[in-house]
Amino acid sequence: MNKIVFAFIFLLLIGCSKSPTTGTSTTPIAPITPITPIVSTTVYRGADLSFLTEIEQANTQFSDSGVIKPALTIFKNNGCNLVRVRLWYNPSTPHSGLDEVLGFCKRIKQNGMDILLDFHYSDTWADPSTQTTPTAWSALNNTNLQDSLFQYTKRVISFLQAQNTMPAIVQVGNEINTGILWNLGKLSSWTDPNLTNFTGLLNKAIAGIKAVDTNNSISIMLHYAGPSTALGFFNLMQQQGVVFDMIGLSYYPWWHGSDLSVIQQNLNALATTFNKKIMIAETAYPFTLGYNDLTNNSVGTVNQLISGYDATQSGQLAYLQQIKTILLSVPNNLGIGFCYWAPDWVAFKGTTATNGSSWENLALFDFQNNTTQAIKAFK
Repeated sequence: MNKIVFAFIFLLLIGCSKSPTTGTSTTPIAPITPITPIVSTTVYRGADLSFLTEIEQANTQFSDSGVIKPALTIFKNNGCNLVRVRLWYNPSTPHSGLDEVLGFCKRIKQNGMDILLDFHYSDTWADPSTQTTPTAWSALNNTNLQDSLFQYTKRVISFLQAQNTMPAIVQVGNEINTGILWNLGKLSSWTDPNLTNFTGLLNKAIAGIKAVDTNNSISIMLHYAGPSTALGFFNLMQQQGVVFDMIGLSYYPWWHGSDLSVIQQNLNALATTFNKKIMIAETAYPFTLGYNDLTNNSVGTVNQLISGYDATQSGQLAYLQQIKTILLSVPNNLGIGFCYWAPDWVAFKGTTATNGSSWENLALFDFQNNTTQAIKAFK
């Protein structure tokens, strides 16, 4: 997700700002509704750690139960088995560029975890509000853009193969509700004339992966933001002949609905309709409504919470446990796990930074950079 977009939506729709008087709800945590889970052969307990290299370069230290350890070690030791990594085409800084991603993937594999590679197909953040074509491709026609997308995707997967860090899952685009590579691949509606351009680009990206992954070891994910409208999108992709293996969803209660029973119904409907593996590829929940720098936070008011799940460490843990329970209850073993977004995005630029983290109260580390109780959900 784009923290600039976070802040814009936040100010426009919610109007919440950081305040020293911001507190947390005192409503008791609701008991988790028992759901009989179906045992899945593979259950991913993932974390998107795309900020980690930048945060480490600022000499930030993390601890688990008060003991300082490398962040990757902390996640591995607590049961994390998948790390999601975003890739930008030609970013303005080295962060999330190809060289950094290749190096980080080596570290992930050395720590014994699988990789979920998140192609943004942009020089910067890509999400439903913006899917900006890389500057180097901005003047290309549709045919040449498709070819560039194929060659680039193939090259990246080839580099990963060469260093023995092949990802288990690859996203072709990030939160592609409105298409990719605007304007040629922009999708303003599901009847947009650009639909064939969009799906043509997706198919070229997938072909780039398959050109290297001849053993079909990589699961291809299409990533959509919001479970409630996902059924129509994936139906459209199926009608258009886009061949993929996995449904990836972003789910944040303050943007996508706070009724977890409805979310479960959405996931069940997707499973029974498409018979595809389903992952919550992005989610998070606050352990406090406080702040640890002077950067506006994405979540800061009680009305953004799920009833019965306070902004406390126990509430954060209860939320993540319930997400796991819902996924394991999806029919036919198709709910294969979750990936927590930016659990490491602490206020690493300092407590007075106005350009720091909009997410520190949603991290899985408290304001002393020690793990919160929710790290137990990775077990």
